[in-house]
This record gives sequence, C-alpha cells and structure tokens, in this order.
Amino acid sequence: MLSKALGMIETRGLIASIEAADAMLKAADVTLLRQDKVDAALVTIVIEGDVSAVQAAVEAGKEAATRYGTVVSSLVIPHPDTETKELIKKGRSL
Repeated sequence: MLSKALGMIETRGLIASIEAADAMLKAADVTLLRQDKVDAALVTIVIEGDVSAVQAAVEAGKEAATRYGTVVSSLVIPHPDTETKELIKKGRSL
C-alpha cells in the first residue's frame, strides 16, 4: 500500500481558508482532514491524498486563497512517518 501525502495551507482569514479548501478539493482527489483556527486570524487546512494530488491541490489552494486573504505558509509532506502523520491528524476534526 502506498503511503499518502499530507498537505497544509495556513491562511490569514477564515474566508481565504474556505476558498483554499474548496479549490483544493476541486483540483485533485484529496480528502479534507481538518481545519484549525490557530488564533483570531490564522487558519490551517490539512488534506491527505496521493503525492501528486496533494501537490496539485496545495498549489490550487494557495492561488485561490490569495484572492481573499494572505497565504502565510504551505507544506507538502510526501511520505510522512507514521508518528508524524498521527501527530498532525490528532486534534479537533471537521
């Protein structure tokens, strides 16, 4: 079984994060794992899928989010270690 990749986008603003999540889910075959509100303005979206799908989705999400807010950071972890994957998946779920 192939290991799945994890992708994250952190935005400044809730609307930008929603736009990013929508674009990511429409751009590739990925699964939305979580949306975390870090503080009053920072929101992180976490997705999972095949490496190429996650890379494409993160790029689409970054482009979409910049129309409504600011992309603070993004990350794609191609084949995360099991412990890293569990660490990221823990917490509040959607």
